Amino acid sequence: MGHAVDYYLAPQSPWAYLGHQRLVEIAARAGATVRVMPIDLGGKVFPISGGLPLGQRAPQRQAYRLVELQRFSEHLNAPLNLKPKYFPVGGDDAARLIIAADLAQGSAAAMQVAGAVLSACWAQERNIADDKVLAELLAEQGLPAALLEQSHSQAVQERYEAYTQAAIDAGVFGAPSYVVGGEIFWGQDRLDFVERALSR
Repeated sequence: MGHAVDYYLAPQSPWAYLGHQRLVEIAARAGATVRVMPIDLGGKVFPISGGLPLGQRAPQRQAYRLVELQRFSEHLNAPLNLKPKYFPVGGDDAARLIIAADLAQGSAAAMQVAGAVLSACWAQERNIADDKVLAELLAEQGLPAALLEQSHSQAVQERYEAYTQAAIDAGVFGAPSYVVGGEIFWGQDRLDFVERALSR
């Protein structure tokens, strides 16, 4: 049986953006399955895990975050706007769209939508909380426009809530988090360890 990665992400996370394509490549090399699991990080996970929304963090932490984002953007050759026009931004609609793609077309489509959403926010100055932008992203990815309507369904909302609860139950406290065999790897800077875990 092949390995699997539970990929807990918030669609508005710059760290998920920086790690997303590498996760795609690592999973492909390892022949691993990725379970794409968007979660309500700020609304549900942070309040019980001690996390704070960006604007409520100490100035020193906010300043260092920008330094680290710049470092990783340059190191990974991944274009990133440190202060995007549409950020902070709600991630719920984008999360539900990723889930709708997964339910309708599988993990590869969900990863495709997630990558498009993350790039839209962090590299393209687009508002991922706008249905028009989400529709454009689907079209650009060659995916059915009907996924947007499906993203508003009760089934998708229930899956979103279930993924968020699964994250809480697994001990996840930040995003992205990658869980392999019950072991949590928090942050895109832990992807080397994810790759090692998948090669065991």
